[in-house]
Amino acid sequence: MGASLEVADIFRVAGPAYRASHAGQLSLHQLKVMSAIENCRTVALGGHVEACEDCGHRRIAYNSCRNRHCPKCQGAAARTWLAAREADLLPVGYFHVVFTVPAAIADIAFHNKAAVYDLLFHAAAKTMLTTAADPRHLGARIGITAVLHTWGSALTHHPHVHMIVPGGGISLDGERWISSRPTFLVPVRVLGKLFRRLFITGLIALHDQGRLAFFGSLAPLADRRTFLRHLSPVRSKRWVVYAKPPFSGPAAVLAYLSRYTHRIAISNRRLLAFDEASVIFRYQDYRRDGADRHQAMTLAADEFIRRFLIHVLPRGFHRIRHYGLLSATARKPNLARTRELLAAAPPSNNDEPDKPRDVRPPCPCCGGHMVIVETFARWCQPRAPPCPTTSTGRNSS
Repeated sequence: MGASLEVADIFRVAGPAYRASHAGQLSLHQLKVMSAIENCRTVALGGHVEACEDCGHRRIAYNSCRNRHCPKCQGAAARTWLAAREADLLPVGYFHVVFTVPAAIADIAFHNKAAVYDLLFHAAAKTMLTTAADPRHLGARIGITAVLHTWGSALTHHPHVHMIVPGGGISLDGERWISSRPTFLVPVRVLGKLFRRLFITGLIALHDQGRLAFFGSLAPLADRRTFLRHLSPVRSKRWVVYAKPPFSGPAAVLAYLSRYTHRIAISNRRLLAFDEASVIFRYQDYRRDGADRHQAMTLAADEFIRRFLIHVLPRGFHRIRHYGLLSATARKPNLARTRELLAAAPPSNNDEPDKPRDVRPPCPCCGGHMVIVETFARWCQPRAPPCPTTSTGRNSS
């Protein structure tokens, strides 16, 4: 199927059999995600007809599903989110910190996604805020933007949190800005120890509150003593917190965020082939170096769909969160005070609202401006459809 292969194609062909063979095992939310991806930018969602103001050329544009797990919808969502965040960037260096959990904890998270993912966020954020506020380290209040990823490159279950942290913070008395060292924020060994303690304490609390469920081989963990024995090895194991080198500037931060904030388990670009029985896709083997790191993996279509669906987040779960100086309740005054302490110019503030940006591609014939001349409802076709070769989107009807 070549370069145009999409996750939607795999779902349309192999999805019906997968639904039938896993009836009663898939959540309603997972089923809705599959349907949204299958119908995205097809006649099933309706659309509109665009016409060129100069040459009259017409084309069909089908509506997007806007589901946050859809590979085709995340680009626009990321651009909208980034435009809102651009004014929050400060003229300082930024660090990238990654918090992950051992495999024994990830197994528990697999069946308790909402509770354990939420704990992962809170434990990681508290670790960063507490360590940075310690006078032995930075001694300042910092800001954090955190993003949850639940996958490894091969679509395996690997929950971890990426954090973007400004290189400094406001002093505890609020009177000055304290900068970190250019290539060092806080010690990662200290972060790892505190994160381990906070997370395990929180996980035991969830167990005591009856908020964890255990199935299959993990069913014995419902017993508290068995559960504590299961956690015993990870208590003494070093939990690795990875701090990447700082970004070169705010532009680099935005470029990074555009890749990470709205990323999903696999993009359409990584798909190589699909023969209705198996899927071949690119992945990175981090145990290898250089060019050998990039490999191709073949999975049965059912296994590919299973791996994709385990990364569907619980309904209403927020995968992007802000803490400290960037928390929603005090973001504006904190940023204003930070810029004041840094003697930095405030972001431009136009009283006149910006005109909506036209994201429609120009006319393929003359490069002219395209305008909407007709809309049509779900499962309907336009009154005078253009030639199929000029339509945009993917029509599966």
